[in-house]
Parts: sequence; structure tokens; C-alpha cells
Amino acid sequence: MLPTAIRRFASSAPPRQWSVYLSGEIHSPWRSELAEAVSHLPVTLTGPNDDHALSDDAGAMIHGAVPTRPHWDNIGARLNGLRTTTNLKEADLVVVKFGEKYRQWNAAFEAGYASALNIPIITIHPSSISHMLKEVNANATMAVESVDQVAAALDYTINGTVPATPEDWTPSENIWGKGNPNPGGK
Repeated sequence: MLPTAIRRFASSAPPRQWSVYLSGEIHSPWRSELAEAVSHLPVTLTGPNDDHALSDDAGAMIHGAVPTRPHWDNIGARLNGLRTTTNLKEADLVVVKFGEKYRQWNAAFEAGYASALNIPIITIHPSSISHMLKEVNANATMAVESVDQVAAALDYTINGTVPATPEDWTPSENIWGKGNPNPGGK
């Protein structure tokens, strides 16, 4: 867990409701964990239908049963696409979670779609799969490993809240020097 915030840099913009689209992995409670972690922020969380069976069957349930699997999948995909593209187009930010166990083609597609729309993306995934996601991460604004990091990034983006300084922190000016020294000479 990140330390409690101690500094704020206020925004001059009036408060507004942010739309954050949650894409990706459906086999863990990360969405509810993020919802709890950002419950104090003015955010509306949207996303795809994360009930796999209902997602597969929704098109046929609305359209009516069809005789072949390809047609069944097609009407389901089109209905899910309607939901996904509408919510993505309205999003201020997209969070995409990749896990190690399953291939998440939909998540990669949604990340690419958000990138094409110039919507900022935060990816969440373990470092062990960073290489496989290098192109996705290259188009993301930020790549992190935890829901807590996403919540801190949202709090900073919306409220300007900076986390407390960790005990073992070395400030950048102690590493790189004060200000912006000319790297080419004196």
C-alpha cells in the first residue's frame, strides 16, 4: 500500500466527473479493489461485460438463438463491441490489466483502440510479462504493477495529491543535480 498523501497541488479547474474505462483480465477482483481505492475520487468506472458466459451469450439472448457457433459468436461480439466502443469513446482514461495466465486479446485490442483515440492508458501487469507487452506499454502513459499505483496515479491526476515520501527515498536533485543543468557543458 502506498503511504498516506501529505501534499496537494490544487488544480484551478472546476471539479468534474472522470470516466475511467477498465479493460482486461476478468479472473481476479482487481476491478472491485480499484473501485474501493478510488471511491473518494470523482470517477465513474466503466468497462466490458466481465461475466464471460453472459458476454458470450448476450447477443443470442437479445437477438434470439442461432443455429451455428460462428453466427452465435458474431452477434455476441457485435453487441459487446457496441458497449465497448461507446464506453471507450467516452472515457477520459483507460486502465488495462494483463495477467499471466490467460491471453487477453480483447484487452490488447481495447488498448490499441484507446491509443488510436488518443485516450491516456495505464497498464497493470507483473514485470514478468513486460517483454510480451512492450508495444502496448510503449503506447501507454504509464505501466504499473498494482491497483494501488493506479489509484495513486488517479488521485494525483485528479487532485494533485502527491504520496508521502518513502523513508528510503533519494530526491532527484540528489541524483541528477539541482535544476536543469546543461548536459553539453558549462
